[in-house]
Amino acid sequence: MIWITMRRLIAGLAMTVAVLYAGAASLTLSPTFHAPAVARTDGRVPGGTSGSVSDTEFWREVRHGNQGTVSIPDKKAGVLVQSEGDIWTNWRNGPIALVGAIMFWVMFFVVFGFYMLRGKVKMAYGPSGRKVMRFTSLERFAHWLTAITFLVLAATGVNMLYGKYVLIPLLGPSAFSTFSEVGKYVHNYIGFPFMAGLALIFVLWVKDNIWDQYDAGWIKKGGGLLFETEHPPSRKFNFGQKTVFWMVILGGGVLSFTGLNLLFPFVLFDLQQLQWIHAIHSTASQILCMLMVAHIYIGTVGMEGSFESMTSGQVDENWAREHHKVWLQELQEKEAKKQAKAPQSAPGAPAE
Repeated sequence: MIWITMRRLIAGLAMTVAVLYAGAASLTLSPTFHAPAVARTDGRVPGGTSGSVSDTEFWREVRHGNQGTVSIPDKKAGVLVQSEGDIWTNWRNGPIALVGAIMFWVMFFVVFGFYMLRGKVKMAYGPSGRKVMRFTSLERFAHWLTAITFLVLAATGVNMLYGKYVLIPLLGPSAFSTFSEVGKYVHNYIGFPFMAGLALIFVLWVKDNIWDQYDAGWIKKGGGLLFETEHPPSRKFNFGQKTVFWMVILGGGVLSFTGLNLLFPFVLFDLQQLQWIHAIHSTASQILCMLMVAHIYIGTVGMEGSFESMTSGQVDENWAREHHKVWLQELQEKEAKKQAKAPQSAPGAPAE
């Protein structure tokens, strides 16, 4: 029952991300979506006075972020106009939002088309009924901690980028404001358990995700996913899984570093640099969201027997033999050696 609830939770979070991405198409219709930063060119200064300095020169200095003097503790308030913000706004509302939405839906339809053509990848010889332990309780905990927190971060993050275009018409401004405020706090605090899960899966699985001699064969056969053919042998993780692992570790590392700097600003970077930090954070999150579409598909409905490996931790022996033949052989050899070293029970005393 708990796994059915977990599947529904994952499906609900993924659907939330998808719905918000769907509204991104309407961004291109917005008259302000691609509005370029427009600098004042008429030479006038608000207030109608500039002393001995011409209006044009005065305004140019203001727009260049000239630091003024203020009596309040925050000296950054002395910058009246920070024109680099126009560049950041147009990157955020332009290429990052538009390209991100396009990438997400391209991946979604690629996965959907793959499912329609290939269908679920089933075990060639069906379940054997014999189970093999693939992931320990700690490994499954680390996976679900990282996965669930990522989906929450994705849903709340996508709302920040696309929510005003999609949810305001549905919820109204007041309800959307409350929803987004709560989502922002959730996003900030959920980031910490996500980073903990990221560190944990790195420690647990880095040794099994080093590329080896079996990866070339996996690449040549396309992982055995494109056609109904024998799956190439691999150890605990194949080349595709290793690629996902390193993209999650590296992408998650970028999200963690940039996210911490956005949570605690002006420690390492100034305002202009933080705007680019935000752009990097948004771009990395878009790439990971696109990647997770394929990963979630393969791990749930795309391949028979995969989801059970992250619920019970066990997989069918035939599944292990088809997808991770070398790993199964190594596991069986270890078990055989362990049994051989186990002390034999003393024979019973002979009858008199």
